Amino acid sequence: MSEYQYYEFQAIDHPLTQSQMRELRGFSTRAKITPTRFVNEYHWGDFKGDPALWIEKYFDAFFYYANWGSRDFMLRLPGRLFDYEIARRYCCGDSALARRKAQHVILEFHSEDDEAEDWVEDDAELSALVPLRADLTQGDHRCLYLAWLLCVQAGEVNDDAEEPPVPAGLRALTGSLRAFAEFLRIDGDLIEVAVEGSPDHEGPISKEDMKRCIESLPDAEKTRMLLESALDGTNPQSELLKKFRGTRTLGMPRPEQARTVAQLRKGALERAEARRRQARERAERERVRREQEARAARVRYLDDLAKRGEGAWARVDQLIATKQPKKYDEAVALLGDLRELAARDGRVQEHSARLRRIQEQHEGKPTFISRLRKAGLLDSV
Repeated sequence: MSEYQYYEFQAIDHPLTQSQMRELRGFSTRAKITPTRFVNEYHWGDFKGDPALWIEKYFDAFFYYANWGSRDFMLRLPGRLFDYEIARRYCCGDSALARRKAQHVILEFHSEDDEAEDWVEDDAELSALVPLRADLTQGDHRCLYLAWLLCVQAGEVNDDAEEPPVPAGLRALTGSLRAFAEFLRIDGDLIEVAVEGSPDHEGPISKEDMKRCIESLPDAEKTRMLLESALDGTNPQSELLKKFRGTRTLGMPRPEQARTVAQLRKGALERAEARRRQARERAERERVRREQEARAARVRYLDDLAKRGEGAWARVDQLIATKQPKKYDEAVALLGDLRELAARDGRVQEHSARLRRIQEQHEGKPTFISRLRKAGLLDSV
C-alpha cells in the first residue's frame, strides 16, 4: 500500500496577504493556496514546512492525517477570548496540549494508531471541525473535556487523578464534537461513561439574561469593545458570550462529584463488556430465529415433496437418464430429500428398497454410483 498524507490549513480571522501566499508557494508548487487555505496531498513525497510554526505565523486551524494511522488537529485562538489556564487543565498530555504564542493560545491534538485501517480519504474534512474554534471562544468547553478523555485513553493521566470540571451538554454532542471524537478515535464507551456526569445543556440565552450581563460590565470594558468593533471590525459576540457563560456555574461539579480516571476507565470497560454481551445475545437470538425459519421452510418443502408422490421418483429417473454430471448431482440431492422424508414418515424400508433397485439399474454408470456413495446414500441400502 502506498503512503498517503493530507495537509490542510485555514486562515479564519485574517486572510493571507499576497506576500504570505508567495512565502507558502516556496514550500510547494503543487499545493492549492488561496487567501484562506493551504491544501496539499502527498503520495510519495513529504511536507517541507513545519505545521507548528505555520499555525503560529499564518493560520488558525490545521488538519492532518496519514494512511498509516497518524492524525493531527490544531487550533489557534485569540488569548483575550480563550483562557489558557483553563485549557491547561484539560490538555495535559502529548495527545492534547495547550501552549501560548504571542497573543494567541494554540491547542494541539494528536492520535496515533499503527493498526488503523478504517479511514477513508474522502471522509476527512477540516470544515467539520472548524466550528469548534468559535465554540471555544464563546466559553463552550465540551471539546476540551473530550480532549482530556483522549489523554486518559492514551494513558497520559494517572489513575488517581480527578477529572476536570465536566461541561454541560455532553449528552447532546454537536456534529463538530462528534467529528472531533471520531477523527481522534476517542473511545465511545469512555465518552458514554463520562457524559453521565454532565448536566443538561444550558438553555438558549435570553435577551434579558444578556442585558444583565452587559450591564454588569465596567464602562471601560464596554468602551473597549465598541472601539475595537468600530476601528478593527471586531465582532464582540464571542467575548460577550464567553463572559456570560463565565457567570454560570452549570456544568461545574462540586469536588465531591468529580470522578477519578480509574473510575472512568472501569466504567468504560464495564460498558464495553455489557455492549459485547448484548451483541452476543442479539446474535444468538438471530441465529435461533434463522434456524427456526430454516426448519419451517424444510418442513414445508418435505410436505410439498410428499404431495408429489411418484412424480418425485419419476424426476429422479429423468435426471439420471440425461447422463450429465450436473443432473446426477440433482438426482442424488433429490434422493437424499426422499430419504429424509421417508425417515420422517416411517417408510425407511420402502425407500431403501427403491434406492437398491436404482443402484442395480444404473450400476453401469460409475459416475452416478460414486455420487451416491459420496452422499452416504448407499449406506442405507
